[in-house]
Amino acid sequence: MADRWTIRGAEYGNCNCDWGCPCQFNAPSTYGRCEAVSAGHIAEGHFNDISLDGIDWVLLLQWPGEIAAGNGRQQAIIDEDATPEQREALRKILHGESTTPGATHFFVYNSTMTSVLETLYLPVHFEIDVEARRARVEVPGLVESTGSPIIDPNSGEEFRARIQLPDGFEYDVAEMGTASSISRGDFPLTLENSYGQFNFVHMNQDGLIR
Repeated sequence: MADRWTIRGAEYGNCNCDWGCPCQFNAPSTYGRCEAVSAGHIAEGHFNDISLDGIDWVLLLQWPGEIAAGNGRQQAIIDEDATPEQREALRKILHGESTTPGATHFFVYNSTMTSVLETLYLPVHFEIDVEARRARVEVPGLVESTGSPIIDPNSGEEFRARIQLPDGFEYDVAEMGTASSISRGDFPLTLENSYGQFNFVHMNQDGLIR
């Protein structure tokens, strides 16, 4: 019998593109390359009969050109509190395994990778408020990322914008913000005041559940 899984929770992403990210509109990226930190919290989930409730994860992603051109690098980090069974189950999901081809962003990302680094199991601290456009990610000594609202330069007030993708494979609606990230070790990245994305996710092996 084929693996069946479901995850529901919140997700955050920071890439090097300008606010809004042209990739969300099938347009070329801002700088002709992509670097990103993504993180998520599974409020409820399972992989077959294995519960995934409460697990946090991080993905580090990098492409030298456009994502569709491939030749990317990827590394997953799963919270160390996950059991061995939970670790393997979530590793499969994050790498697009046990998934209908093309059905999730995890599958699509992985299909463009030339190098997939070994999955790490470390403390992952993740806080997010999607509607407030705020998030914080920390893997001590390895990853730090902070997301916040865009500030209107004229009024000094928080500026709110959303992207809605009725046929998207990652989300239906995402709040927009600004974000900065640093990662160290085998996957160094530095992102500063660039695209921040805050969204809820509910999906299974066949894609988004609407």
